[in-house]
Amino acid sequence: MIRDLAAEALAQAEFFDICDDEQRRMLAFAGDQRHFDPDAVLYKAGDVPQGAFVLMSGTLKAQPQGGGKPTTVSAPGSVVSAMALILAKPRPVTITAVTDTQTLFVPRTAFLKLIQQSPDFAHRAIERVQQDIGNYLGALQPVSQKMKAE
Repeated sequence: MIRDLAAEALAQAEFFDICDDEQRRMLAFAGDQRHFDPDAVLYKAGDVPQGAFVLMSGTLKAQPQGGGKPTTVSAPGSVVSAMALILAKPRPVTITAVTDTQTLFVPRTAFLKLIQQSPDFAHRAIERVQQDIGNYLGALQPVSQKMKAE
């Protein structure tokens, strides 16, 4: 039943729509459900997370390094640090639980193993990452234009 809940969490997560049912089950099996009390830190700015967190319930806060406006995440299926599934790089935000929070932690090693085993999955993962990066860059475009105008 616990693994069913984990697979269900992955099915809700838009990032993991690149997976078929079997791949989601494998990631759910490799994953780890984690509970965080309010004010618990999932990871700090500068840390290198070993994978991504899928929000099952609760609310998380992302505080950018060096200040800036924090962002809250409360939609079940939200993925925190999806890029950590592929890249072992320090993150520029601190992620903290605002309320009692339940997550599924998906380890990078399990995700990369699926990529190595399935060329089709690897292709879908590449397309998803390219799409996500394109969306980030598109969102930054108006800011960049505004900065040039000033």
